Amino acid sequence: MKKSIVWFLIATLYTYASLPSGINRIIAKSGVPKKDISIYIKEAGKSTHMVASLNAHTVRSPASVVKVLTTYASILKLGFDYRWPTQFYITGKRSRGVLKGDLIIKGFGDPTLSDKDLDSIVTRIKAKGIQKIQGNIVIDRSYFKVGNQNNSGFDQHTYSPYNAMPDAMMFNERISTICITPRKNSVSKKTPDESYRVINHLKPVNKPCRGRYSWPSFKIDNTQSKPTVLLKGPISKRCGTRKLCQVITKPYQSFYYALKSALKAKGISVTGTLRLKRLPKNATILFTHYSKPLEEIISKTAKKSNNLYARQLLLLLGAKVYGAPSTLKKGRLAVEHILKSNGALKSGELYIDNGCGLSRRSKLTARVLSSVYDHAYSKYGQRWMNTLSIAGVDGTIRRRFRGTIVRKRAWMKTGTLKRVKNIGGYVKSKSGRVYTVVILVNTKKGRWKAAQLQNKIIQWMVRYKGRGGKVVKVTPSKATDTSRAIASRVKEPKHSMRVEEEMVYYIQVGSFSKVPKEEYFSHIADLGLPYIIKKEAVYKVLIGDYKSKATAQRILKKVKRKLNQDAFVIGVKK
Repeated sequence: MKKSIVWFLIATLYTYASLPSGINRIIAKSGVPKKDISIYIKEAGKSTHMVASLNAHTVRSPASVVKVLTTYASILKLGFDYRWPTQFYITGKRSRGVLKGDLIIKGFGDPTLSDKDLDSIVTRIKAKGIQKIQGNIVIDRSYFKVGNQNNSGFDQHTYSPYNAMPDAMMFNERISTICITPRKNSVSKKTPDESYRVINHLKPVNKPCRGRYSWPSFKIDNTQSKPTVLLKGPISKRCGTRKLCQVITKPYQSFYYALKSALKAKGISVTGTLRLKRLPKNATILFTHYSKPLEEIISKTAKKSNNLYARQLLLLLGAKVYGAPSTLKKGRLAVEHILKSNGALKSGELYIDNGCGLSRRSKLTARVLSSVYDHAYSKYGQRWMNTLSIAGVDGTIRRRFRGTIVRKRAWMKTGTLKRVKNIGGYVKSKSGRVYTVVILVNTKKGRWKAAQLQNKIIQWMVRYKGRGGKVVKVTPSKATDTSRAIASRVKEPKHSMRVEEEMVYYIQVGSFSKVPKEEYFSHIADLGLPYIIKKEAVYKVLIGDYKSKATAQRILKKVKRKLNQDAFVIGVKK
C-alpha cells in the first residue's frame, strides 16, 4: 500500500497568519497594533485562493457592517422584487358615498411609507366611492411586538434619526421635520401632525450665518402627554430655511394626522378619531399599498447605512420565519437560520443583536463576514454588489475614495462606532479579478488611523496581480482520520494491467526543519502564486499545483528569478 500524503496549510494547522509584505508594511506604518486588526482577503466567491489573513477568527464589534447579514438574509428569503404591503380595510356599510364604519390600516413594517405616498392612497380611497367616514381611523400595528420606545438611547444624541426605533406602522422613518425660516421668523411642520407641539422662542439677529448663529438650538420636553419642541436662542436672519429633523413622536400618530389631513384636502371628512387595535374578523379588504422593490430598500439600507431600515428588515424576517408578532429574538434567529440553511454562514462567533449594528453587544469575526460576502457574490454577482456603496460614486464611501485609484473598483459596507472602524465588501483589481475584502479594526489608537490603514490596503488590492495561496483545510484533530481516508482511496494497481496515473506538478521552492517565518510566505504571496506546505520529515514549501509540466516549467523561470535559483519542478500522482 502506498503511503498517503497529508497536506497541511500552516495557517490552519498552527493558526499562522500569512500577509503579503505590502500589507505588512502598511500595517507597520499605520500606528495601529496588529492585535487590533482583523483581515481576511481572498478571491471572491467559491475560490479557495487566499491573499491575506490576520486574526480572522478574533471576535470583533462589527458596527454597521452587520447590516450585510440582515440585507442578504432578506434577499435569500424574499427575493429582490419583494414589496412590503400596507393593507387598507373597512367595516360597516357604504351608502351614497358615506362609510358607516371604520377605515382600518394594517401595517407590516414598510419603512419607506411616507407623506409622498398619501396622495395615491387617498386617491384610491376616493375611487372606492368613499366621501365621508362616519367612524374611526383604526391602526393595527400588531405585526411587530416592539413596545412604544421612540429612540434606542444608544448615545447622547437621543432624538437623532439614526436612533429611531422600529414599528409595524412606520411613517416618515419616525422623523418629524420642522421648517424654520429665520428671515420671517416663521416655523412650520413639514407634515401636518398634532401629536407634538412647537414653541418658537428664537431670536433672529443681523449676524453672518455661521457658527452659533447658523443653526437653531432646541430642547424636547417629553414630560407631558404631547411632546413639546422648544426652539430658542439667536439665529441669523441671513440664513436660509433650516429643517430640523428629529425623532419626536409615534409614527402611527404621525400617520393618522397626516392621512386625516390628506383626506380632508380631497374632500373626505372623518368624524371619528384614532384607535389602536387588531384587525377585526368582519373587516373587508379595500386595497393594498405596496412599497418599492426590496432591492431598492436594501440598497438604501447599505449605501446610507440606514439603521431603521435594517431594524425593520430584521423584524420582518422574524415574522416570515417564526410567525407574527415578530420580536427582536425572532428576528435574530431568523437571520441566522436563513443564512445557515443556505450555506452562507461559516462557523464562528456571531451575535446580531438588532440587525443594524448600533450596538456594543453585536459580535462577529472577519471570517464569518467574509463567508456571507462570498456566498452573495457566487449567487447574485454584480446585482448584489451594486446594493453596496460604490467607491467614489455613492453611499458612505462616495467621498472616501473620490479621485483615487479605487473609484468604481470597490463595493463596500462600512461600520463606525467609538473605537470601531470597519469595512468589508469587494475590490476589483486592474487585472479584472474580484476579491472579497474584510478589514475590521477595533482600536483605541484613533479611527482616522484605522481608515487610512484600510484605504491603503484597498488601494494595494487594486494593484494586486495574483490570486493568493490556495487554502487546504486540514485541522490537527482530523489529521490522522484524513490520512486514513486518503489511504483508503488509493488502490493498488493490478500487476496484470499497466495503469497510467494522472500527474499534477509543483515547484519545490524550499525545504525547512521548521515552519519558515512570515516574511518568507509574504514574498510568495506578493508574486500572486498559490502555495502549500508538505509535511514529512521536513517542511517542504511547494508552489502550485499545475495541471501540465509545461506550465510548471514556465512559472519556474519566474520563481528562480524572484525567489530561489535552486527551485525545481516535481510531479505528484493524483
